[in-house]
This record gives sequence, C-alpha cells and structure tokens, in this order.
Amino acid sequence: MGNYNPTPYQLDLSYYPHLVTDTIPGPKSNALHARAVQYYRGLSGQVRLFPVAFERGQGCMLEDVDGNQFIDFSSGIYVTTLGHCHPKISEAVAHYAKQLMNAHDFTTGIKVRLLEKMAAILPGDLKSFQLYDCGTAAVEAGLRTCRAATGKHEFISCFMDFHGKSGHAIACARMTKFSGPARASGFYMVPRPDTYRPWWTREDGSLDTEKYLEFYDSFIQESTTGQVAAFVLEPIQGWGGSIMPPDDFFPKLRKFLDERGILLFADEVLTGMGRTGKYLCMEHWDVLPDIVTLGKGFGNGFPVTAMAVRTPYADAVDKISASTSYGGNPMACAAALASIEVIEEEGLLDHAQELEILFKKRMADWTTKYKIVGDTRCKGCLLGVELVKDKKTKEPFDAAGKRVYQKAFRKGLAWIPAGHILRMSPPIVMPNEVAQRGMDFIEEAIAETEKELMG
Repeated sequence: MGNYNPTPYQLDLSYYPHLVTDTIPGPKSNALHARAVQYYRGLSGQVRLFPVAFERGQGCMLEDVDGNQFIDFSSGIYVTTLGHCHPKISEAVAHYAKQLMNAHDFTTGIKVRLLEKMAAILPGDLKSFQLYDCGTAAVEAGLRTCRAATGKHEFISCFMDFHGKSGHAIACARMTKFSGPARASGFYMVPRPDTYRPWWTREDGSLDTEKYLEFYDSFIQESTTGQVAAFVLEPIQGWGGSIMPPDDFFPKLRKFLDERGILLFADEVLTGMGRTGKYLCMEHWDVLPDIVTLGKGFGNGFPVTAMAVRTPYADAVDKISASTSYGGNPMACAAALASIEVIEEEGLLDHAQELEILFKKRMADWTTKYKIVGDTRCKGCLLGVELVKDKKTKEPFDAAGKRVYQKAFRKGLAWIPAGHILRMSPPIVMPNEVAQRGMDFIEEAIAETEKELMG
C-alpha cells in the first residue's frame, strides 16, 4: 500500500486549508445564499447549519466563492469518492458530451464496455444490469424486480435505513412527515443490529444476533401475510449515522432468508464502489445479495446508478419495464467506466483500507479521552462518531453535534452532520497527511465543544 499521493491530489499542508475571509461563511457566500433561498426550498440540514457557496473543487479540496479552500471530508455527500474533477473522469464525460449525449436504451460501445467491466468486478453471478440516473430509481426498479422474480409483494426493511425519496423507496426508509398513511401497504420495518445501541443482548451485555433473527421470524409469521419478496437494507446505514452491523449478522441473515424463500436486496448506493475498501460492502462478510443497487460514487459525481441482479432472477428484469430516459446515456456510462478504471489503476481499494487503519487509530482513544464521545466506527472511508450527554444513558447530544460540525467547518473542513452523530466520507484518494489534518480539526472541535458545553 504505502503513502498514496498521486500528482492530481497533492496538497501543500502549509497552505490547505486556506481561509481568506474573517468569517466563515464569507460575505460572497452569504450574499449568494440569500439570493438562492428566495427561490430554492428544501435545503439539507448541512446547508442550513453552514450556508457556504462552493465554486470549484480538485481532488480533496473545495473552494468557495470567497476563495476559502477547504479539505473535503464529505465527498459531496458520499458521491465524489475519487475526489473532485479527476482528470480521467472529466475527460471521459467531456468526450461523449461532444459526441453523443443520449440514445435512450439503444446499444452503444461505451455502454457495452461498462457492462463488461461491471460483470468482471462484481462478485458471484451478479451479471445482469440496468442503468439509471438516481439511486431512488434504481431502488424502485429493484423492488419491482423482486416482485417479478418471486410473485410476492411484501417487503421488510430496517428502521433508520434510507433508500430514496419516492413512494416505495420511502416506504422502505425512515418515516417521512406528510398527510395520509405513513407507508404503503405491504411494507414493514424491523430493528437492525447496532452494537452500540442493541435491542437484544447476551448475558455479558454483547449484542445477540440470534435474538434479532428470532424476532424477524415471529414478525414474518404474525405481522405479514407470508408474501415477503425481499429483505431490503443498507449494509451500513448512511443517513442513520454510519451504523455498522456485527460481523455475524449478514451471514446469518443470508441463511435465514434462504430458508424462507426471501430475497436479499442490498442497497449499496452509498456503500458501494470502493467507499469501504471493496467494490461491494457486502464482500466484507462474504455474502452475495440477490439484488444490488449502486450509485453515488459509481460515476464520481455524474448522475449514474445501477441495479445488478443475480443470474437466477435476471429474466425478471425483462418483465418490469426497466428502461429509463436518461439511464445508461453515453456520458453516464463513460463516467462510470472511467471511475472503475481509476480505482483499478490507482490501487484505491487498498488505499481505502489503509485509510481505515489510520482513522481507527486516530479515534481509538476518543471514547475514553472525551466525555461526550460515546462511540466511534469506521469501515474504509465511511466513519461515524456518536456524541452523547451521558455515557451510561447514551442520551443523544444534538447540540454538541451541531456545534462540532460548525467549528470544524470554520477550521477548514467540509463534512456532514446527522444530529448527534458526526458523519465523515472523505474521498478514497485522500493522501494520509490530509486525512490526519482533517482528523485534527474534528478532534479539536470535539475538545472545544466539550469544554464549552460540559465545563
């Protein structure tokens, strides 16, 4: 592995981050944001907490309209996994922007090359694909495929997972505030294992995976009609706060579902394509899902997503009217293929695992060093830090989360809040020294916040 630092991403740490305005966000950011919110509604929590206006990015650096330059620990909400404006990916998109932008679902050479590459890198018999332009569309297609493949119509998903923002994707995800029924009929939610906040434990206090499976079994028998097509879940929760399962969960869940004729649908829109050091996060547990969705880092910022289906269920894709207007257009295929090639050529799966070691080492003593840090977790370049008011009660500390987020941003770190959980998703191209600097800012912000709020 070694100290990764390719030329496009070299940063002079004496210069980056480089803050030039007295206040952050600066005056131009504030003015531009004020103009935008006259018309643009529904902003995310991270923008509301820190309304900076960005203008450009390169590698692991983001620059705002005032000229302030930040280290990027968000990857544009898990999207620019390979950094901003990687030359190979930008050139690939530009080439097809000049040659052929869209041909509906007709065959193109670049599409065939992408499909062949996907078949080569994905595990097992995940060999049938359809391409989309957003994660929600891929998830919706996956749900339709599960119904067509099984002849069943019900789905089980997990509390605090996130699968998209349209009807059935929402029904698989967290509760959304709107009038009418909370979720569509036939969609059910169950708890998933969280080692920091377990629902069921053994006598020694450790999480008991078997108890979760026992609950799932009784739930299916008592609360469904027995027509469950698939269990849908994220390998690691993203929106929920980088919640990671115990290592025995997915192997046992796979066996549990096989015994009941239920498909395993892994939503890897966030976790896939190198984010955790594997093409699929599920590979960490040697588990092969029946349906997989990919997105976000799949095209490194270009809107391209995919549904992958195992060979036994491939014919079902032909039954669901799977094609879309924008999915698989030449620019999208070029971005996705170039992204995979960059991962291969630059050894980025190995580097993501090297960064995991670095991040875990940095956070190893935070739960003992800081009163407000209840838990830390990391898989590749997917990190979470949970802040609590009391370590015994584990009461969430939302005020601390907001303050740490804002403090680190003002130091020059662009990243992601989630209430009391700090989320980090640095690009997997990040040099080790830059990763260390980003962690410095987070730890400083935690220490300062603890002193201010706890005394």
